[in-house]
Amino acid sequence: MVMIGRFSQVFHAFGRLGALGLATAVVSLSLLPAACVAENRTIETETGKIKVETLASGLDHPWGMTFLPDGRLLVTERAGDLRLLSPDGTLSEPLAGVPEVVAKGQGGLLDVALDPGFAENGLVYLTYAEAGDDGAGTALARGRLTDSGLEDVKVIFRQMPKVTGGRHFGGRLEFAPDGTLFVTLGDRGNDDLVQDLSNHIGTIVRINPDGSVPEDNPFIGQNDAQPEIWSYGHRNVQGAAFHPGTGKLWQTEFGPRGGDELNIAAPGVNYGWPDVSWGDQYSGEKIADPPTRPEFTAPLHQWTPVISPSGTAFYTGEPVPGWTANPIPGWKGNLLISGLSSQGIVRLSLDGETATEEERIPLDARIRDVAQGPDGSVYALTDEGDGKVLRLTPVAP
Repeated sequence: MVMIGRFSQVFHAFGRLGALGLATAVVSLSLLPAACVAENRTIETETGKIKVETLASGLDHPWGMTFLPDGRLLVTERAGDLRLLSPDGTLSEPLAGVPEVVAKGQGGLLDVALDPGFAENGLVYLTYAEAGDDGAGTALARGRLTDSGLEDVKVIFRQMPKVTGGRHFGGRLEFAPDGTLFVTLGDRGNDDLVQDLSNHIGTIVRINPDGSVPEDNPFIGQNDAQPEIWSYGHRNVQGAAFHPGTGKLWQTEFGPRGGDELNIAAPGVNYGWPDVSWGDQYSGEKIADPPTRPEFTAPLHQWTPVISPSGTAFYTGEPVPGWTANPIPGWKGNLLISGLSSQGIVRLSLDGETATEEERIPLDARIRDVAQGPDGSVYALTDEGDGKVLRLTPVAP
Protein backbone atom coordinates (compact mmCIF):
# COMPACT_ATOMS: atom_id res chain seq x y z
CA MET A 1 0.00 0.00 0.00
CA VAL A 2 1.23 3.49 -0.81
CA MET A 3 1.27 5.64 2.34
CA ILE A 4 0.39 9.18 1.35
CA GLY A 5 -1.21 12.42 2.60
CA ARG A 6 -0.91 13.96 6.05
CA PHE A 7 -0.88 10.63 7.87
CA SER A 8 2.02 9.48 5.68
CA GLN A 9 3.93 12.70 6.37
CA VAL A 10 3.99 11.61 10.01
CA PHE A 11 4.80 8.01 9.00
CA HIS A 12 7.78 9.03 6.87
CA ALA A 13 9.02 11.51 9.47
CA PHE A 14 9.03 8.76 12.10
CA GLY A 15 10.93 6.53 9.72
CA ARG A 16 13.74 9.08 9.68
CA LEU A 17 13.82 9.64 13.46
CA GLY A 18 14.99 6.18 14.51
CA ALA A 19 14.53 4.42 17.83
CA LEU A 20 14.72 7.53 20.02
CA GLY A 21 11.98 9.27 18.04
CA LEU A 22 9.76 6.20 18.19
CA ALA A 23 10.26 5.87 21.93
CA THR A 24 9.30 9.52 22.35
CA ALA A 25 6.19 8.89 20.27
CA VAL A 26 5.12 5.96 22.44
CA VAL A 27 5.64 7.97 25.62
CA SER A 28 3.70 10.89 24.11
CA LEU A 29 0.80 8.67 23.15
CA SER A 30 0.70 7.14 26.64
CA LEU A 31 0.14 10.63 28.03
CA LEU A 32 -2.78 11.41 25.74
CA PRO A 33 -5.74 9.64 27.41
CA ALA A 34 -5.01 11.21 30.80
CA ALA A 35 -5.04 14.67 29.19
CA CYS A 36 -8.39 14.24 27.47
CA VAL A 37 -10.75 14.49 30.42
CA ALA A 38 -12.17 18.01 29.99
CA GLU A 39 -15.24 17.25 27.86
CA ASN A 40 -15.96 13.64 26.95
CA ARG A 41 -19.12 12.15 25.50
CA THR A 42 -20.23 9.05 23.65
CA ILE A 43 -22.18 8.95 20.41
CA GLU A 44 -23.84 6.07 18.59
CA THR A 45 -22.74 5.26 15.03
CA GLU A 46 -23.59 2.50 12.58
CA THR A 47 -20.34 0.72 13.44
CA GLY A 48 -20.55 1.09 17.22
CA LYS A 49 -20.11 3.63 19.99
CA ILE A 50 -17.54 6.39 19.58
CA LYS A 51 -15.99 8.44 22.36
CA VAL A 52 -15.57 12.14 21.54
CA GLU A 53 -12.92 13.90 23.64
CA THR A 54 -12.07 17.59 23.71
CA LEU A 55 -8.29 17.91 23.66
CA ALA A 56 -8.20 21.73 23.53
CA SER A 57 -10.60 24.65 23.39
CA GLY A 58 -10.40 28.43 23.14
CA LEU A 59 -9.02 28.45 19.59
CA ASP A 60 -10.15 31.20 17.21
CA HIS A 61 -11.74 29.34 14.27
CA PRO A 62 -9.09 26.61 13.85
CA TRP A 63 -8.69 25.75 10.16
CA GLY A 64 -5.91 23.22 9.51
CA MET A 65 -3.75 20.74 11.41
CA THR A 66 -0.84 18.36 11.01
CA PHE A 67 1.07 16.09 13.38
CA LEU A 68 4.74 16.46 14.28
CA PRO A 69 6.83 13.30 14.74
CA ASP A 70 6.98 13.80 18.53
CA GLY A 71 3.18 13.62 18.86
CA ARG A 72 2.46 17.35 19.00
CA LEU A 73 -0.20 18.82 16.74
CA LEU A 74 0.31 22.01 14.72
CA VAL A 75 -2.99 23.92 14.45
CA THR A 76 -3.77 27.09 12.50
CA GLU A 77 -6.27 29.72 13.63
CA ARG A 78 -7.95 31.73 10.90
CA ALA A 79 -7.23 35.01 12.70
CA GLY A 80 -3.52 34.46 12.03
CA ASP A 81 -2.01 32.35 14.81
CA LEU A 82 -0.18 29.02 14.64
CA ARG A 83 -0.11 26.93 17.81
CA LEU A 84 1.25 23.63 19.09
CA LEU A 85 -0.92 21.23 21.07
CA SER A 86 1.14 18.86 23.20
CA PRO A 87 0.04 15.29 23.96
CA ASP A 88 -0.54 16.30 27.59
CA GLY A 89 -3.14 18.85 26.47
CA THR A 90 -0.95 21.96 26.75
CA LEU A 91 -1.69 24.58 24.10
CA SER A 92 1.24 26.84 23.24
CA GLU A 93 1.22 30.57 22.87
CA PRO A 94 1.11 31.74 19.22
CA LEU A 95 4.33 30.85 17.43
CA ALA A 96 6.49 33.61 15.97
CA GLY A 97 7.23 34.05 12.28
CA VAL A 98 3.77 33.54 10.78
CA PRO A 99 3.19 35.84 7.77
CA GLU A 100 0.71 38.70 8.11
CA VAL A 101 -2.72 37.52 6.96
CA VAL A 102 -5.92 39.19 5.77
CA ALA A 103 -8.35 37.90 8.40
CA LYS A 104 -11.56 39.13 6.81
CA GLY A 105 -14.56 37.18 5.59
CA GLN A 106 -13.38 33.65 4.82
CA GLY A 107 -9.77 34.78 4.60
CA GLY A 108 -7.01 34.36 7.16
CA LEU A 109 -4.45 31.72 8.09
CA LEU A 110 -5.60 28.50 6.45
CA ASP A 111 -3.82 25.16 6.11
CA VAL A 112 -0.53 23.73 7.41
CA ALA A 113 1.59 20.82 6.15
CA LEU A 114 4.98 19.28 6.86
CA ASP A 115 7.65 18.79 4.24
CA PRO A 116 8.17 15.08 3.44
CA GLY A 117 11.74 15.60 4.66
CA PHE A 118 10.69 17.40 7.86
CA ALA A 119 12.87 15.23 10.11
CA GLU A 120 15.95 16.62 8.33
CA ASN A 121 14.91 20.10 7.21
CA GLY A 122 12.15 21.14 9.68
CA LEU A 123 10.14 22.81 6.90
CA VAL A 124 6.50 23.75 7.45
CA TYR A 125 4.14 25.10 4.77
CA LEU A 126 1.26 27.54 5.35
CA THR A 127 -1.51 28.85 3.11
CA TYR A 128 -3.13 32.17 3.95
CA ALA A 129 -4.99 35.16 2.54
CA GLU A 130 -2.39 37.74 1.51
CA ALA A 131 -3.01 41.43 0.84
CA GLY A 132 -1.97 43.18 -2.37
CA ASP A 133 -2.59 46.37 -4.30
CA ASP A 134 -5.75 45.02 -5.94
CA GLY A 135 -7.21 43.08 -3.01
CA ALA A 136 -6.22 39.70 -1.63
CA GLY A 137 -5.36 36.20 -2.81
CA THR A 138 -4.21 32.87 -1.47
CA ALA A 139 -0.47 32.62 -0.86
CA LEU A 140 1.82 29.77 0.17
CA ALA A 141 4.81 30.29 2.44
CA ARG A 142 7.28 27.93 4.00
CA GLY A 143 9.62 28.29 6.97
CA ARG A 144 11.75 26.23 9.32
CA LEU A 145 10.13 25.28 12.62
CA THR A 146 12.23 26.01 15.70
CA ASP A 147 11.54 26.12 19.43
CA SER A 148 10.44 29.75 19.13
CA GLY A 149 8.44 29.54 15.91
CA LEU A 150 9.12 29.81 12.18
CA GLU A 151 12.37 31.13 10.76
CA ASP A 152 13.56 31.88 7.22
CA VAL A 153 9.95 32.27 6.07
CA LYS A 154 9.57 32.75 2.33
CA VAL A 155 6.52 33.02 0.05
CA ILE A 156 6.92 30.40 -2.69
CA PHE A 157 3.59 30.78 -4.53
CA ARG A 158 0.92 33.45 -4.95
CA GLN A 159 -2.51 33.10 -6.54
CA MET A 160 -2.87 35.71 -9.26
CA PRO A 161 -4.58 38.04 -9.73
CA LYS A 162 -5.42 39.43 -6.32
CA VAL A 163 -9.04 40.56 -6.24
CA THR A 164 -11.46 42.27 -3.87
CA GLY A 165 -13.94 40.38 -1.72
CA GLY A 166 -13.62 37.98 1.18
CA ARG A 167 -14.88 34.69 -0.25
CA HIS A 168 -13.52 31.39 -1.55
CA PHE A 169 -9.79 31.23 -0.84
CA GLY A 170 -9.54 27.43 -1.08
CA GLY A 171 -6.23 26.85 0.68
CA ARG A 172 -5.89 23.10 1.30
CA LEU A 173 -2.37 21.60 1.04
CA GLU A 174 -1.44 18.01 0.13
CA PHE A 175 1.89 16.42 -0.74
CA ALA A 176 1.73 13.79 -3.48
CA PRO A 177 3.58 10.45 -3.41
CA ASP A 178 6.14 11.88 -5.85
CA GLY A 179 6.91 14.77 -3.48
CA THR A 180 5.13 17.51 -5.42
CA LEU A 181 2.78 19.83 -3.56
CA PHE A 182 -0.85 20.50 -4.46
CA VAL A 183 -2.63 23.71 -3.40
CA THR A 184 -6.37 24.28 -3.85
CA LEU A 185 -7.46 27.78 -4.90
CA GLY A 186 -11.02 29.12 -4.78
CA ASP A 187 -12.75 31.30 -7.34
CA ARG A 188 -12.68 34.31 -4.95
CA GLY A 189 -16.31 35.04 -5.92
CA ASN A 190 -15.26 35.88 -9.50
CA ASP A 191 -17.16 33.46 -11.73
CA ASP A 192 -16.09 35.21 -14.91
CA LEU A 193 -12.39 34.39 -14.35
CA VAL A 194 -12.68 30.67 -13.63
CA GLN A 195 -12.64 29.36 -17.21
CA ASP A 196 -9.63 31.54 -18.12
CA LEU A 197 -6.39 29.60 -17.75
CA SER A 198 -4.30 32.78 -17.81
CA ASN A 199 -5.01 33.19 -14.06
CA HIS A 200 -5.12 30.91 -10.99
CA ILE A 201 -8.74 31.62 -10.06
CA GLY A 202 -10.75 28.44 -9.37
CA THR A 203 -7.88 26.01 -9.89
CA ILE A 204 -5.81 23.35 -8.20
CA VAL A 205 -2.10 23.96 -8.71
CA ARG A 206 0.87 21.60 -8.51
CA ILE A 207 4.34 22.86 -7.64
CA ASN A 208 7.63 21.55 -6.34
CA PRO A 209 8.38 22.10 -2.63
CA ASP A 210 10.57 25.11 -3.50
CA GLY A 211 7.79 26.74 -5.55
CA SER A 212 9.17 25.83 -8.95
CA VAL A 213 6.96 24.25 -11.60
CA PRO A 214 7.17 20.50 -12.34
CA GLU A 215 8.13 19.86 -15.95
CA ASP A 216 5.24 17.42 -16.48
CA ASN A 217 2.41 19.74 -15.44
CA PRO A 218 -0.44 19.58 -18.00
CA PHE A 219 -0.27 23.17 -19.29
CA ILE A 220 3.50 23.54 -19.61
CA GLY A 221 4.30 25.38 -22.82
CA GLN A 222 0.77 26.68 -23.36
CA ASN A 223 1.14 30.44 -23.75
CA ASP A 224 -2.33 31.36 -22.48
CA ALA A 225 -2.15 29.20 -19.33
CA GLN A 226 -0.44 29.48 -15.95
CA PRO A 227 2.10 26.64 -15.74
CA GLU A 228 1.26 25.73 -12.14
CA ILE A 229 -2.34 24.73 -12.98
CA TRP A 230 -3.21 21.05 -12.56
CA SER A 231 -7.03 21.24 -12.95
CA TYR A 232 -9.59 24.02 -13.25
CA GLY A 233 -13.27 24.89 -13.30
CA HIS A 234 -13.49 24.69 -9.49
CA ARG A 235 -15.60 26.86 -7.21
CA ASN A 236 -14.00 26.49 -3.78
CA VAL A 237 -12.02 23.34 -3.01
CA GLN A 238 -11.31 23.02 0.72
CA GLY A 239 -10.90 19.26 0.99
CA ALA A 240 -8.13 17.21 -0.61
CA ALA A 241 -6.56 13.81 0.08
CA PHE A 242 -4.56 11.26 -1.88
CA HIS A 243 -6.08 7.79 -2.15
CA PRO A 244 -3.81 5.38 -0.22
CA GLY A 245 -4.06 2.72 -2.93
CA THR A 246 -4.24 4.53 -6.25
CA GLY A 247 -2.35 7.72 -5.45
CA LYS A 248 -5.09 9.82 -7.06
CA LEU A 249 -6.06 13.20 -5.60
CA TRP A 250 -9.66 13.23 -4.34
CA GLN A 251 -11.17 16.60 -3.54
CA THR A 252 -14.36 18.11 -2.16
CA GLU A 253 -15.68 21.52 -3.08
CA PHE A 254 -18.47 23.83 -2.08
CA GLY A 255 -21.33 24.15 -4.53
CA PRO A 256 -23.54 27.24 -4.69
CA ARG A 257 -27.13 26.72 -3.48
CA GLY A 258 -26.84 22.93 -3.61
CA GLY A 259 -24.38 20.80 -5.52
CA ASP A 260 -21.43 20.25 -3.18
CA GLU A 261 -19.07 17.94 -5.05
CA LEU A 262 -16.69 15.02 -4.67
CA ASN A 263 -14.18 14.79 -7.53
CA ILE A 264 -10.90 13.18 -8.50
CA ALA A 265 -8.60 15.98 -9.67
CA ALA A 266 -6.97 14.76 -12.86
CA PRO A 267 -4.33 16.66 -14.86
CA GLY A 268 -5.68 19.18 -17.35
CA VAL A 269 -9.33 18.43 -16.57
CA ASN A 270 -12.08 21.08 -16.53
CA TYR A 271 -14.78 20.55 -13.88
CA GLY A 272 -17.14 23.10 -15.37
CA TRP A 273 -17.75 25.82 -12.80
CA PRO A 274 -19.59 28.18 -13.28
CA ASP A 275 -21.14 26.77 -16.47
CA VAL A 276 -22.46 23.62 -14.80
CA SER A 277 -23.44 22.60 -11.27
CA TRP A 278 -25.99 20.44 -9.47
CA GLY A 279 -26.86 23.59 -7.52
CA ASP A 280 -28.20 27.02 -8.46
CA GLN A 281 -26.94 30.54 -7.88
CA TYR A 282 -27.96 32.20 -4.62
CA SER A 283 -29.83 34.75 -6.73
CA GLY A 284 -32.10 31.93 -7.90
CA GLU A 285 -30.57 31.85 -11.37
CA LYS A 286 -30.51 28.31 -12.72
CA ILE A 287 -27.23 26.62 -13.68
CA ALA A 288 -27.06 23.85 -16.26
CA ASP A 289 -26.80 20.33 -14.83
CA PRO A 290 -23.44 18.58 -15.51
CA PRO A 291 -24.85 15.90 -17.89
CA THR A 292 -25.99 18.63 -20.31
CA ARG A 293 -22.36 19.65 -20.95
CA PRO A 294 -20.34 16.45 -21.59
CA GLU A 295 -17.18 18.45 -22.31
CA PHE A 296 -16.91 19.03 -18.54
CA THR A 297 -16.07 16.29 -16.03
CA ALA A 298 -19.03 15.55 -13.75
CA PRO A 299 -18.56 14.91 -10.01
CA LEU A 300 -18.34 11.40 -8.60
CA HIS A 301 -20.88 12.35 -5.94
CA GLN A 302 -22.90 15.44 -5.05
CA TRP A 303 -24.88 16.74 -2.09
CA THR A 304 -28.12 18.69 -2.35
CA PRO A 305 -28.90 19.94 0.28
CA VAL A 306 -25.27 20.81 0.93
CA ILE A 307 -22.95 19.49 3.64
CA SER A 308 -20.39 22.33 3.18
CA PRO A 309 -17.35 20.03 2.86
CA SER A 310 -14.06 21.39 4.17
CA GLY A 311 -11.42 18.87 5.24
CA THR A 312 -11.08 15.40 3.67
CA ALA A 313 -9.13 12.32 4.77
CA PHE A 314 -8.87 8.68 3.77
CA TYR A 315 -9.09 6.50 6.85
CA THR A 316 -6.63 3.57 6.87
CA GLY A 317 -6.86 2.69 10.57
CA GLU A 318 -3.17 1.82 10.48
CA PRO A 319 -0.93 3.41 13.13
CA VAL A 320 2.52 4.86 12.64
CA PRO A 321 5.10 2.20 13.63
CA GLY A 322 5.74 2.39 17.35
CA TRP A 323 2.29 3.73 18.24
CA THR A 324 -0.34 1.63 19.96
CA ALA A 325 -3.18 1.04 17.51
CA ASN A 326 -6.57 2.55 18.35
CA PRO A 327 -8.54 2.23 15.09
CA ILE A 328 -12.29 2.66 14.69
CA PRO A 329 -13.86 -0.63 13.55
CA GLY A 330 -15.72 -0.52 10.27
CA TRP A 331 -14.16 2.72 9.04
CA LYS A 332 -11.09 1.27 7.31
CA GLY A 333 -10.95 2.30 3.64
CA ASN A 334 -13.61 4.97 4.10
CA LEU A 335 -13.45 8.62 3.09
CA LEU A 336 -14.04 11.08 5.93
CA ILE A 337 -15.30 14.59 5.12
CA SER A 338 -15.68 17.40 7.65
CA GLY A 339 -18.97 19.23 7.25
CA LEU A 340 -19.72 22.81 8.26
CA SER A 341 -23.46 23.10 7.67
CA SER A 342 -23.92 19.37 8.33
CA GLN A 343 -22.16 19.84 11.71
CA GLY A 344 -20.25 16.61 11.78
CA ILE A 345 -18.18 14.13 9.81
CA VAL A 346 -19.59 12.53 6.66
CA ARG A 347 -18.32 8.95 6.26
CA LEU A 348 -18.42 7.44 2.78
CA SER A 349 -17.92 3.75 2.06
CA LEU A 350 -16.30 3.27 -1.34
CA ASP A 351 -16.33 0.64 -4.05
CA GLY A 352 -13.51 1.77 -6.30
CA GLU A 353 -14.49 5.32 -7.28
CA THR A 354 -18.15 4.93 -6.28
CA ALA A 355 -19.63 5.96 -2.93
CA THR A 356 -21.82 3.03 -1.86
CA GLU A 357 -22.97 4.13 1.61
CA GLU A 358 -23.02 7.35 3.59
CA GLU A 359 -23.22 7.99 7.31
CA ARG A 360 -23.37 11.31 9.17
CA ILE A 361 -21.39 11.35 12.43
CA PRO A 362 -23.08 14.12 14.47
CA LEU A 363 -20.72 16.40 16.41
CA ASP A 364 -23.10 19.36 16.94
CA ALA A 365 -20.60 21.91 15.61
CA ARG A 366 -19.27 23.17 12.30
CA ILE A 367 -16.33 20.85 11.51
CA ARG A 368 -13.58 22.53 9.51
CA ASP A 369 -10.98 19.77 9.23
CA VAL A 370 -10.60 16.05 9.84
CA ALA A 371 -7.45 13.92 10.05
CA GLN A 372 -6.26 10.50 11.10
CA GLY A 373 -4.02 10.47 14.15
CA PRO A 374 -0.80 8.44 14.32
CA ASP A 375 -2.55 5.78 16.43
CA GLY A 376 -5.52 5.42 14.06
CA SER A 377 -7.90 7.67 15.98
CA VAL A 378 -9.71 10.55 14.22
CA TYR A 379 -9.15 14.24 14.95
CA ALA A 380 -11.53 17.09 14.07
CA LEU A 381 -11.47 20.90 14.35
CA THR A 382 -14.60 22.91 15.18
CA ASP A 383 -15.07 26.17 13.30
CA GLU A 384 -16.03 28.43 16.21
CA GLY A 385 -14.78 31.45 18.10
CA ASP A 386 -14.24 28.99 20.94
CA GLY A 387 -12.84 26.39 18.57
CA LYS A 388 -11.93 22.92 19.75
CA VAL A 389 -9.68 20.03 18.84
CA LEU A 390 -11.69 16.80 19.12
CA ARG A 391 -10.50 13.22 19.16
CA LEU A 392 -12.73 10.28 18.20
CA THR A 393 -11.90 6.77 19.45
CA PRO A 394 -13.86 3.52 19.63
CA VAL A 395 -15.66 2.45 22.79
CA ALA A 396 -14.91 -1.16 23.66
CA PRO A 397 -18.05 -3.33 23.48
